[in-house]
Amino acid sequence: MSMTTRTDAPHVADTHDLIRVHGARENNLKDVSIEIPKRRLTVFTGVSGSGKTSLVFNTIAAESQRMINETYSAFVQGFMPAQARPEVDVLDGLTTAIIVDQQRMGADPRSTVGTATDANAMLRILYSRLGRPHIGSPKAFSFNVGSISGAGAVTVERGGRTVKERRAFSITGGMCPRCEGRGSVSDIDLAELYDDSKSLNEGALTIPGYSMDGWYGRIFRGCGFFDPDKPIRKYTKRELDDLLHKGPTKIKVDGINLTYEGLIPKIQKSMLSKDADGLQPHVRAFVERATTTTVCPDCDGTRLTEAARSSKIEGISIADACAMQISDLDAWVRGLDEPSVAPLLTALRRTLGSLVEIGLGYLSLDRPSGTLSGGEAQRVKMIRHLGSSLTDVTYVFDEPTIGLHPHDIQRMNDLLLRLRDKGNTVLVVEHKPETIAIADHVVDLGPGAGTAGGSVCFEGTVEGLRGAGTITGRHLDDRAALKDAVRKPAGTLEIRGASTHNLRDVDVDVPLGVLVVVTGVAGSGKSSLVHGSIPAGAGVVSIDQGAIRGSRRSNPATYTGLLDPIRKAFAKANGVKPALFSANSEGACPGCNGAGVVFTDLAMMAGVPVTCEECDGKRFDASVLEYRFGGRDISEVLAMPVTEAEEFFGAGEARTPAAHKILGRLADVGLGYLSLGQPLTTLSGGERQRLKLATRMGDKGGVYVLDEPTAGLHLADVEQLLGLLDRLVDAGKSVIVVEHHQAVMAHADWIIDLGPGAGHDGGRVVFEGTPADLVAARSTLTGEHLAEYIGA
Repeated sequence: MSMTTRTDAPHVADTHDLIRVHGARENNLKDVSIEIPKRRLTVFTGVSGSGKTSLVFNTIAAESQRMINETYSAFVQGFMPAQARPEVDVLDGLTTAIIVDQQRMGADPRSTVGTATDANAMLRILYSRLGRPHIGSPKAFSFNVGSISGAGAVTVERGGRTVKERRAFSITGGMCPRCEGRGSVSDIDLAELYDDSKSLNEGALTIPGYSMDGWYGRIFRGCGFFDPDKPIRKYTKRELDDLLHKGPTKIKVDGINLTYEGLIPKIQKSMLSKDADGLQPHVRAFVERATTTTVCPDCDGTRLTEAARSSKIEGISIADACAMQISDLDAWVRGLDEPSVAPLLTALRRTLGSLVEIGLGYLSLDRPSGTLSGGEAQRVKMIRHLGSSLTDVTYVFDEPTIGLHPHDIQRMNDLLLRLRDKGNTVLVVEHKPETIAIADHVVDLGPGAGTAGGSVCFEGTVEGLRGAGTITGRHLDDRAALKDAVRKPAGTLEIRGASTHNLRDVDVDVPLGVLVVVTGVAGSGKSSLVHGSIPAGAGVVSIDQGAIRGSRRSNPATYTGLLDPIRKAFAKANGVKPALFSANSEGACPGCNGAGVVFTDLAMMAGVPVTCEECDGKRFDASVLEYRFGGRDISEVLAMPVTEAEEFFGAGEARTPAAHKILGRLADVGLGYLSLGQPLTTLSGGERQRLKLATRMGDKGGVYVLDEPTAGLHLADVEQLLGLLDRLVDAGKSVIVVEHHQAVMAHADWIIDLGPGAGHDGGRVVFEGTPADLVAARSTLTGEHLAEYIGA
């Protein structure tokens, strides 16, 4: 029997141990060429806007996903999102990429932590098998499936003859019929819909967009269900019901077929069923005025029918299970022992165990996914990968430590190392020094942001980075010191009996006129205290982590309102209409409709954008570009970076105080390098957060509430943020910051620390006082980590 002789020569398959990128030019990348080791943890650092996301997500991960999609048939690809090949010369050695980003989960009211993690699906099967009394299939426990039944005659071909048979069907669903599975019901205040002393023709309707001048007017006048000249208060019961509640009905007006529908179903479809954050400001204000939302009285907010809640396992209904804290639910499920559903219990235990292990044990499965923070949403997406047996996969993470207390960062680091140790390539975009420290390989991009970035400044080990002299290397060991003296409060904001979510009747006095930092481990109740107890009403400017919504037509100038004074200045100087200076209105190039590019749709392949030949990408009609202001046309102004535009509008013939003020705020938050016309879709997460901060800084308010403003900020940018917070306080504002970053804690005048743990282990104020007192006491987890940070 012959034996194969073993040699020391490596197998050719073992030589593919690098991901090679050559000539990457996505967004602001400048011909970047790097080699990334496989089966290692590589951290990408650099200031916000330096090109980290462009390299990791828009180049490496995007190409990996595009190539996987190409393995499917053209028919299947037609149903998938089409992706263009990134701007790069060579990408070699790619493996399957699994992307775990920070995109907030959809705010669909039907989406919960349970539905997002598939834990609800497993629980439904469990209850359909073990629940007593038995009420039906898993659908009977789903709040997204309504109960329906029907009967009628069906025609079937049988033996060459057509036979009519009577058939009946029924589906038992778990959806509460009162709230349709939403858990809450909305009552509409009719006084906000119309003025009943007026007739429709006199303008009785006060709903945004409902005027009698357009199609609505033709429909209301021609439907014949009521008299448009009679005041609404004189309508009969039938007429009022037709105006408010009538279902879709075909009508003919002036020979045109139209559909009439009552005001309330129409508003519910067009406004109430949509995510409030996505509505235009005036529509959102109307919805908030006209509707009052209360917990559904029939299902008590559980979203489920009475039958679904009556079926129990060991005295616990599926509604009780979903309302439990996940750590408690995990313990309960581990106590169940039923051989007939053993594989299901194993899978459910793994999912719940992963949620606990990743630090989300304080959530409950019925928590709406739209209420999760960016960091929580990212960790929820991570759980399906933790127990995976896949190896040689590339995991791509976008700042996985966002929203984590220093105490929790160590746990996240352990998870990243575990994924790597199973033989995977882990790529992490990160700013926190605690996570940079565990990297096997570091890639530092920069040297600056925007057009000043896009180059690789350093590649190598963490120790090498410390001595490299790059911005990251210089700031890696930065430690903010405690302030010598703290400001004296000018008053207090009293919070009494706060009980939102897990808060336990918290009483706390928040000092005003100083910098207050609210901290505590993830899930301890910080956001519940700040956002739930300090109403975002008169005098309160609340800046949360919500995503900025905007298409490729949106840019910093349109988002901040900067374009309005600029358009008016151009119009006044040239004696024409302001609308001419909008690429989304009359001034748009006719060739590309103001987009600057012409898209060619290629069905299942990615559409190809080609720079418009008529305007050369400037987006404006040629005649508009002949009008000048201060020697520049409108396209040249939009191409300016913020710092240059601030000078341009600050003095000389182009002096425009309203525009200069907004530009000053953009420079204050560190966005001086952004060009005014850069599409919002190309901005990084940190840039979007600061753009929102700059926009809201102009709001008239005495109390500013900020939710983790350091999210997406480089170590060097945190210093600038602290300066900005100081300027706000010195200008007489009260600043309340929900934050985990130790530099911000050290810089505070007053700290409110919640805890001691998360979920039902938190919800209490465990410390109030100055940072120096917190460090001296070391009585809380925050105190210990802050003391360690400043070297006390």
